[in-house]
Amino acid sequence: MNIDNRPFIKWFGYSRRERRSTFILLIILLIIILLRYVVPPKDIKLEELSELMASDEGRKDSLLSLTTQTTYLYKFDPNSVSYDTLTAMGLSEKQARTIVSYREKGGIFRRPADIKKIYGIDETTSARLIPYINIEKDKIRPVHFQAGINSDQKKTKRINLNSADSAELERLPGLGPVLSSRIIKYRKLLGGFVSAEQLKEVYGLHEETYKLLEDRVFADSSDLTRININSAGFKELSKHPYLTRYDIQSIIKFKELKGKISDIGELVENKVLSEVKAKRMTPYLEF
Repeated sequence: MNIDNRPFIKWFGYSRRERRSTFILLIILLIIILLRYVVPPKDIKLEELSELMASDEGRKDSLLSLTTQTTYLYKFDPNSVSYDTLTAMGLSEKQARTIVSYREKGGIFRRPADIKKIYGIDETTSARLIPYINIEKDKIRPVHFQAGINSDQKKTKRINLNSADSAELERLPGLGPVLSSRIIKYRKLLGGFVSAEQLKEVYGLHEETYKLLEDRVFADSSDLTRININSAGFKELSKHPYLTRYDIQSIIKFKELKGKISDIGELVENKVLSEVKAKRMTPYLEF
């Protein structure tokens, strides 16, 4: 069948060459239309698009930082400032509670630098707060609450770490239920405190807290629970926090070879315990 005899070809009157040219032209037009939707306009380069996107993200970050800042600092007296005011100035809830708890237990801020004594207040935070601390001197209680109290009478008010219960410990500055419970548990493991400085060994009790306690507590070591090293087995010895597994195995092996241990010096001479370890363990051993 001849193509020229087809009805629609006769109608339009296109030759073979004209049909081919028209088809190519339609394809070119279609490509141009598609490119308009795929390729960015000439006046905006890809680099400029990246910069616009980056600047937009920067504005979002700046707005976020402005909306999350809570550092409204102004003059305050730590002896009377409220919990809500402390949190409004940027302190965490835990830091604010610690400051309020310290006051409730009798603690007093006598100078701006005393804020450093508070557990949880680091150097950066204290440096930010100190310039705004304004202590009203006339409202500070005197050091001696009653006239005529002498140093001997003050000493009698100190708490014996080896007999204090949790309620007595919780009344001390810087101590709450958790630390008081840990002190009592550690006291039981040791067999009693020989010195108040052993409080530093209690998990979570930091140097700042110890400084608040050192003048308020003492350790009466007259009633320590001692371990008879010649009769104690591995289980009993392993309960003491100062003895490692290696120490205990060395002691037991030495007892098997020697028989009875006469004194702590014998353990040091035979290198069963180091001098430092022997010094720490002496109050807790009997022979």
